[in-house]
Amino acid sequence: MPSRAEIIQQYKSVRSATEGICASLEVEDFVVQPHEDVSPPRWHLGHLAWFFENFVLRRFVSGYEPVHPHYSFLFNSYYNLVGDRTVRATRGHHTRPTVHQVMQYRAEVDARITRLIESCDDTTLLQLAPILETGLHHEQQHQELLLADIKAILHQPPLFPAYVDASRLQAGQGSRHEGWTHLEGGNVEIGHGGDDFAFDNESPRHTQLLRPFKLANDLISNAEYLAFMDDGGYRRPELWLSDGWDVAAARRWEAPLYWHTRAGARFTHTLYGLRELLPDEPVCHVSYYEADAFARWAGTRLPTEFEWEHAAVITEAMKFPGTLEIDWNYQPRRSRDLNARISRMIGEVWEWTSSAYAPYPGYRAPEGAIGEYNGKFMVNQMVLRGGSVATPAEHIRATYRNFWHPDKRWQFTGIRLAEDA
Repeated sequence: MPSRAEIIQQYKSVRSATEGICASLEVEDFVVQPHEDVSPPRWHLGHLAWFFENFVLRRFVSGYEPVHPHYSFLFNSYYNLVGDRTVRATRGHHTRPTVHQVMQYRAEVDARITRLIESCDDTTLLQLAPILETGLHHEQQHQELLLADIKAILHQPPLFPAYVDASRLQAGQGSRHEGWTHLEGGNVEIGHGGDDFAFDNESPRHTQLLRPFKLANDLISNAEYLAFMDDGGYRRPELWLSDGWDVAAARRWEAPLYWHTRAGARFTHTLYGLRELLPDEPVCHVSYYEADAFARWAGTRLPTEFEWEHAAVITEAMKFPGTLEIDWNYQPRRSRDLNARISRMIGEVWEWTSSAYAPYPGYRAPEGAIGEYNGKFMVNQMVLRGGSVATPAEHIRATYRNFWHPDKRWQFTGIRLAEDA
């Protein structure tokens, strides 16, 4: 187990990284909510402080008094066992607490957490350490959400303000990996089985039977997706699931989210502002419905999450030589050559799979409110695998299970195809 000083240092490092993500925002950017999927950055900052206050301080500090009596209502996300909360779609309706007050709240919670770690006995430290670790990984998940939400907030035509200076955008490395990789399948082991951290939905490790299959060596590019669009992809109901067709028609989808056309040229809104659409970049910000329709148009299918994980492990396509060092660029691009047939399984886009988000055989949610973290969402959602340009490096692993409703597009989501062999 790490020392108290190491635990405090890790805690401070993750917490400061969250605030660093918000450092370039103007105060107006902290409070708006352009649509119900997006939470204002101010809410994220308050919720993350509340998480540690509720699940660590309330449990391990005798006679604990909260920093503010109403912050639990304002910053509770979906923990019904904790109490009432503000409706998600109205998180941007409040003008108080101010951004400054939320930052004060974070600072006070951090001070209390530090005092607790320094002063508690060894038995208490052993009990709170796993919850603290979960809280830090939860905060890193919100760091990824923050970047997606900031992108949505700054999507303000015709200004298209930039979050990151465009001079920082680096050219992609490596080259496209054409073709398919054949995998034999068989009885394969799926899920997390080690001693290092993983979320509860990645376990138990279990055996899954896979038929022989092929997985595309690369992600679908903007150029390939444009071919789908030019062939009437959004106007051909035979390509779409019924629900997807209804959603696409109701929301008037004609292209991926953030695509724009000006004087006949294609552009996309990025964290660097509005940029010309590059044909070789992975298509990004598509829903499951769009990914599935594209796969049908291409005469293929999306992989199952089990095929995806098995391919990632057996080809070592998620590994970098030596330590994992990723230059997060906040824009999908060509990545370095991994010396594997299958490429770009990390650091680009989350990849839709055809698997519904469901529990693994033998799964049991943890007891208490913390058990609401993953288990109760295992219905009506689809699994994504891999990791995007916004995913913290500590969350890049083959067993990581992301999940979203099939109509969601504001996350960094893309497409890789599969075929039966």
